[in-house]
Amino acid sequence: MTKDFQQATQQTIADFGNQWTTYTENEGYYASQGMLLDILGPLLDANDLQGKRCAEVGAGTGRISAMLLSAGAGHVTAIEPSKAKTVLERNLASFQERVTILAEAGHTFEIKDIDYIFSIGVLHHIPDPASTVEKMHGALKPGGKAIVWLYGREGNFAYLAVVEPLRWVTRKLPVWMNSALAAIMYPPLAAYIALCRFLPLPMRHYMRNVLKPIGGKAIRLVIVDQLNPRWAKYYTEAEARALLEKAGFVDVRLYHRHGYSWTVIGTK
Repeated sequence: MTKDFQQATQQTIADFGNQWTTYTENEGYYASQGMLLDILGPLLDANDLQGKRCAEVGAGTGRISAMLLSAGAGHVTAIEPSKAKTVLERNLASFQERVTILAEAGHTFEIKDIDYIFSIGVLHHIPDPASTVEKMHGALKPGGKAIVWLYGREGNFAYLAVVEPLRWVTRKLPVWMNSALAAIMYPPLAAYIALCRFLPLPMRHYMRNVLKPIGGKAIRLVIVDQLNPRWAKYYTEAEARALLEKAGFVDVRLYHRHGYSWTVIGTK
């Protein structure tokens, strides 16, 4: 691992530690089984998780791990390197007999014989995710599956024309300042979402079917999540497929979720 990669990785871990110790709650549709089904799309039936050994890389506050456990996963290993581990422990306390929490980074953890391993909204924040995806491959039993969710480039060109220049500034700001910006940006965004009910505005489908259901508090978190991270890559379909194939996964399939992001599944 190069020195630059080490520095970028440590900064990313610190940034998300600050974010997830500020935004600690998982509630409503944002933390629901409906959201899990929306992320998985046609690639995986949640019933397939019943009794299975699962893992999540980059567990944050435990939102996805809790979804997997509520869906019937027999055991979840929640992997989180940041100081948000304390939040993770608190949020998963009701599942404590079925959870193991590892304070490890994605490129350092060591587990084996997992049926399903997830990384939702994480790999696109890692400057060089190849070693993490290789670790995910190594953790699975033969025939096990990895499921990742990534920002998509297709469908986001207009959005990125605005956000990418903005992030050159906001990614250098502390989380409290980006939280303040999110509070300022939320009212006009809420008005835009409301107008999308009546007008064919840009990103209408995303506003109506992704943002509106999660509610105002989670929408403000989504804004912070766009402004705050030091690194954010928006993957093309080819890049998303190659991310898993280069790590040795086969039968790689993609779901273009709402036309703006990629859910990807691969088999060991």
